[in-house]
Amino acid sequence: MSAERGRAGIASLIDESDDVTIAAVTAAELLVGVQIADSRRRPKRAAFVEAVLETIPVDSYDIAVARSHALLLADVHRSRRARGAHDLLIAATALANDRTVVTADASGFSELPGIVVSAPTPRE
Repeated sequence: MSAERGRAGIASLIDESDDVTIAAVTAAELLVGVQIADSRRRPKRAAFVEAVLETIPVDSYDIAVARSHALLLADVHRSRRARGAHDLLIAATALANDRTVVTADASGFSELPGIVVSAPTPRE
């Protein structure tokens, strides 16, 4: 992640007026990154992840997300297009909360019903 490596701070990626949240599974992915980091990188990564989690609210997996998840899983089943499990959880969270998925890799979210995707570039 470029923000973690110091190339782009969170402020360069998120405007103060943006209404930003992350899915609970995204928080888990960030925390796994801390756990699997080598001992040299772990402290910096842990500090970065904790700063993210203290700054950005986390949307939980609730019944509304579960309903959206079921709709998306059924669509995947019908279309027979493989999707990543975490991508579907992120998409379901966005759908249930009427949010846009902001990602550097939009391919995992393309053509999912009701999902709006943005792949912005960092601001200078």
